[in-house]
Amino acid sequence: MRLQYLFPIFVLLSCGTRVPDDFTASDEQPDIYPDYKEVTVPVNMAPLTFEMQREAEDMVARFTVGNEELLCGGDNIQPGADDWQRLVSQAVEGAINVEVYARHDGQWTKYKPFNIYVSGDSIDPYLSYRLISPSYVSYEELTISQRCLENYDESVIYDNILCSLEGDGKGQCINCHNYQQYNPERMQFHARQNLGGTVIAYDGHIKKINMRNDSILSAGVYPAWHPWLKLIVYSTNKTSQTFQVTDPNKIEVFDSESDLIAYDVERNEVTNIENDPAELEVFPFWAPDGKTLYYCSAHFEYADSNHIGDIIRRRREVKYNIYRKSFDPETMTFGERELVFDAAGMDMSATLPRVSPDGRWLVFTMGKYGVFHIWHRDADLWVMDLSTNTPRALDEVNSKDTESYHSWSSNGRWLVFSSRRYDGEYSRPFFVHFGKDGRWGKPFELPSSYPDYHRQLMKSYNIPEFMKGAVQIRPQTFADALKGDGEPVKYVPHLSPQH
Repeated sequence: MRLQYLFPIFVLLSCGTRVPDDFTASDEQPDIYPDYKEVTVPVNMAPLTFEMQREAEDMVARFTVGNEELLCGGDNIQPGADDWQRLVSQAVEGAINVEVYARHDGQWTKYKPFNIYVSGDSIDPYLSYRLISPSYVSYEELTISQRCLENYDESVIYDNILCSLEGDGKGQCINCHNYQQYNPERMQFHARQNLGGTVIAYDGHIKKINMRNDSILSAGVYPAWHPWLKLIVYSTNKTSQTFQVTDPNKIEVFDSESDLIAYDVERNEVTNIENDPAELEVFPFWAPDGKTLYYCSAHFEYADSNHIGDIIRRRREVKYNIYRKSFDPETMTFGERELVFDAAGMDMSATLPRVSPDGRWLVFTMGKYGVFHIWHRDADLWVMDLSTNTPRALDEVNSKDTESYHSWSSNGRWLVFSSRRYDGEYSRPFFVHFGKDGRWGKPFELPSSYPDYHRQLMKSYNIPEFMKGAVQIRPQTFADALKGDGEPVKYVPHLSPQH
């Protein structure tokens, strides 16, 4: 009888390096940037690159999944795309084990291994955001950009410089890109000041809207597309900014007035839906059923005719609660407002409500006061289970610095949010897994081809939004639309049913 011996298959993948023979073992995990230790990543995420926080003369990382191994080395760790995909495909619903060796002063150290967990829950393939310098430096040199999360490809959706006029002092700002159900072919963004207006792209058709009207407070600002109707709800805001000398929050951005309006994209009609002068309404967001509109509102009664001066002096009194209004898609009518979360009763302020795609979970930002929490170091993310109306701080996600803007992935398994946890100055996108068991993972920073890229970029990622694909419209096409005249909106007391 012939005996057959079965040997394990060991596949060695290499970035052209080897594990050092002589080293000192450490009982601590390596201090790496970005911090990818014990994070959960989607199966389709781009490779995670990292470096030592203390600059190393040389590094080696050994990634292991079962009988498959990948070695990478150099002054930082940069796995190749094909090798990385082979690893994560083997580690779905399991983990990649990572051993790191680093050389300092000629001596190698082997650190305690850590895991990178791989979820079978995929992430939407694209993310869009504004890239902007601190607003007290410049706001004209900014872009709305998009990044493929499955690799490192980044492209510009719109560049603000394309509409800047040299030498005449007429600057402008672009902001508030937003999509209908993650669809890159149905989007909008605003331009303020020079060539101001709202640009709406819908299934290949692009138009510029002049939403200023005597019957509404201002042009639309923060948008929320209805899940399927050609309908966008905006807040209209009179926004100002002040600098603070002694406060740790350098800048305070506030609204002296704000309302809610609804805009019919097809008929080019607009109407007020909330305009109480003693209420500051802002940040609308549709529930996925299309029958409930969430938003924030602060009750504030002015004691002085100088509204801006009064609200600056009393800024710590401005506390926003979360409300919702029912909506009938057949008749296009809204119901009365209903209190969802009483942040003011906790002497706090809640902003940016975002409902999960399954309609169960509400994530929002909480701070001590005010509306623009991206400038508040105390700002944290909170979550409410809408089935039980139970709120809590997302302590497992929050850091000691600012957490602010956030949005859900289309499958509800991932949240992207802006955080200043690394340096307190620049907002960068972080992702966190939300499991079917209701557990949150450890947040991780957007991967880049070079691990130090974000620290050298010196720009903030503002308004991260998931997309199911890339915007294909050329930046110059958007610029041409902005340079044209905006179509004036028609004010109506009530919206008409859509066909």
